[in-house]
Amino acid sequence: MTTISFQDLQQDPTTAIDRIEAGETLRVLRDGRTVAEIRPVATPPAALRPIGLCTGEFTVPDDFDAPLPEEILREFEGS
Repeated sequence: MTTISFQDLQQDPTTAIDRIEAGETLRVLRDGRTVAEIRPVATPPAALRPIGLCTGEFTVPDDFDAPLPEEILREFEGS
């Protein structure tokens, strides 16, 4: 892990960001003490999720899009 002063970070943020994008973790120092640690964000896997990954895990009921019963609608509407 590399340290960088807060002043250096303010003077040249682009270089710091370039280093972080390259995979480096930077520890930011102000007056000789650590105030922050900046590291790259983990990137999600590039591969797409396969279709049918959860096949058979659940089923959608036939009445999924049927209107709600009146008593439940009244509760939502506060009546």
